[in-house]
Amino acid sequence: MQAPFTRASIRAGHHRDGGRDGAICMRLLNGSCQCQTVTFQIAGRITDAMYCHCSICRKLHGTAFRARAIVKASDFRFLSGEDILTFYQSSPGVERGFCRICGSPIVTRFMRNPAHLGVPLGPLDDDPGIRATRHVHVASKAPWFTIGDDLEQFAEGAVIRRDDRR
Repeated sequence: MQAPFTRASIRAGHHRDGGRDGAICMRLLNGSCQCQTVTFQIAGRITDAMYCHCSICRKLHGTAFRARAIVKASDFRFLSGEDILTFYQSSPGVERGFCRICGSPIVTRFMRNPAHLGVPLGPLDDDPGIRATRHVHVASKAPWFTIGDDLEQFAEGAVIRRDDRR
């Protein structure tokens, strides 16, 4: 699953960061599993951050919800441990990759949209510069958890906004 970004493409940049004179800037984000066997980089924009309260995310992440975002598959690459990943089909057309050693969730593949990957925010070692904009699947949230922020809440699925998928 090596992504095709190169040093030249990183120098050229993938997005405008509002730098001086609108200069194109590239910021690599690093991530890893808890045991540091699986490491990865993202060389592009992270979008569509949300908190998912569905029972699948709760059980696979062992918590009240999963914080996740979307990246282009071409902007994601493994630096080490790709062969240590184990994929589990959590629902039809959705496969989640975990470190086989420590169990950390690393990446989600969408069979209907292979150009994008879901990335849980927890394994990121760097600040992604994006914050969740909403809670989804709150109809199935853990009964012992109370949402305490003012973000939009949706009873069901992951509402994807056009401005989040640029």
